[in-house]
Parts: sequence; structure tokens; C-alpha cells
Amino acid sequence: MSFRMFLQEVDKGMTRPAYLFYSSDAFLLREALSTIRSLVPEDTRDFNFHVFDYSVPGEEPLSFEKILQVVNTVSFFGGRRFTVLISNIQKMLKKDLERLDAHLLNPPQESVLILLHNGLLKRDKKERFKMLKPVLLDIREQEIPLWVKQKAKSRGMELSGETIEYLIGFVGTDLGILSSEVEKMSLLGKKVLQKEDISEILAGGKTYTIFDLVDALRNNDADKVFSMYQVLRETAEDYSLIGAFNWQYGQLRQSDPGQGHPRHFFRIFELLTEADRDMKSSGRTFPFEYLLVKLLRLQRERLPFS
Repeated sequence: MSFRMFLQEVDKGMTRPAYLFYSSDAFLLREALSTIRSLVPEDTRDFNFHVFDYSVPGEEPLSFEKILQVVNTVSFFGGRRFTVLISNIQKMLKKDLERLDAHLLNPPQESVLILLHNGLLKRDKKERFKMLKPVLLDIREQEIPLWVKQKAKSRGMELSGETIEYLIGFVGTDLGILSSEVEKMSLLGKKVLQKEDISEILAGGKTYTIFDLVDALRNNDADKVFSMYQVLRETAEDYSLIGAFNWQYGQLRQSDPGQGHPRHFFRIFELLTEADRDMKSSGRTFPFEYLLVKLLRLQRERLPFS
């Protein structure tokens, strides 16, 4: 798993002289930059950590010769250092790429050159950088809990698997939203957080969660479904609730494959996909209550879970 590979390299202290990380999600590239930056002692960052970005317009084109000069400069503090992080290398000029190729044939062992590529690598780029073993940062859904755990760890917190599942079940799988919630949790000043600790933050003091709403749907309790939704909509966007529904029903399906007919779950995910599409095309005018009515009707058409 590529995301695991990135975390493994971070845990080892980025020991190789050069790396290439790429992603179709700019948020993950920013996260990678922040994570790598945190490995450099704060009192040495001004001298031992430099970021060059090919996407930032300037009065003069970014000089690759200057970048190489920094890479080859001996650390003021001695020993190995994190020297240069080059962002948006997909915008590098052909002549600079050729100089980079030559540099990578014999990179200095005292420094680390980290390349960030925004977007998926085309075949020619994969071939050009194959000696770096490019690492894709895109996160698959099953890797999200690990990402949340690592994010919390970087903020000095420990979250149990149950707490992480609760968080994802409530806000969905959008990494930006999850990152924002973890940042809020760090303000509590606790090193170990349980579900009870984060429920106040997630629901603003309200007692209902996406778990409660799904349970009410499964129990075919229409009154509870709509009263809970009225509370949840005050603290969560409808699109994040759809993501949370997808996650929660997916967890239910995986936890016990014997519960419910596969066609029942297929229809649930079909309804969620349709709602997601309609919401994106119509914006906030989408009647979320209509989705809830459909899910309740679907539940009435089958026997309840045992």
C-alpha cells in the first residue's frame, strides 16, 4: 500500500537521498510536505529545509541551478540534512528535467531531495523516475483509518480504532473534513481520546450521531429518523452525511456478510449514489428528506436485521 510506504519512510527518517511522491489530490501533497517538514528540528529549519515550488509565479523563472546549489551545500550543523523539497515538478521545463536526471545518477548522500508531483504519473515519467520507486500518496478508503490515526499521532494524540470508526462514521471520508476535526480535537489537550471526548466536538453538544440515524433507519422508526436529521443538519452538510452513510452501511455489510440480502445493500448504495449525483447537480436545493424516505421504504420491504 503506497500510503503505508510513505509512513514507513517517515518512520525510518527518510534515509534515502531522493524520493518522488505523487498524488491526484493536492491536499495529500500539502500533508506530505507538512509531515516531512516536521521531521526537521525547528531550530535548524531555516538552514536545513528549503521548499521550491514550480507553480508559484515570480518575476524570474525558478532557477534549477540554484536548487542544485542548495542541494550540494554542506550542512551548517554537520551530518545529514533535509535539504530541498521541490513541489509541482510536473511544471518543470524539459532542460531542468534533464539536469535532474543527471543529478539523480549520483546524488549526494548527505542531503535528501524530495520531489512532489501533482497528478498521476504518465508512462514516460514513471520510466524517467523508476530508480526513485515513485510512491503514490492517494489513499484508498480502507486506508483512511490508518491516515486518521497517523494524523492524530502527529498532533500528540492517540485514537482507538473504535474512536476513529466513530469519527469517520459521523463526518464521512472527506480527508479535508477529517483533518479539520482532528485539529479541533488537539485543542482538548488530551493525549488519549475516547468516543465520549469527541462527540461534543462533532455534534456541538448534541447527542445524535450518524450511527444513531442509521440505527433508526434499520429499525424503521420514521419519527426518530427525521428528528435526528433535523439535529444533525445543524452541524453537518448533507454531502458529508451521504459519505457517512456510505461508510456506515459499508461497515455493516463487511462486519457480518450474513446479515441481509446482498441485493438490499446494493439498493442502499444505489440510492446513496443517486442522491450524491443529484446533490452535486442541484446544490443545497436537493431534498435530503427524500433520500431518508426512500431508505425507510426500502427497510419496510425486507425483514429487519437479526
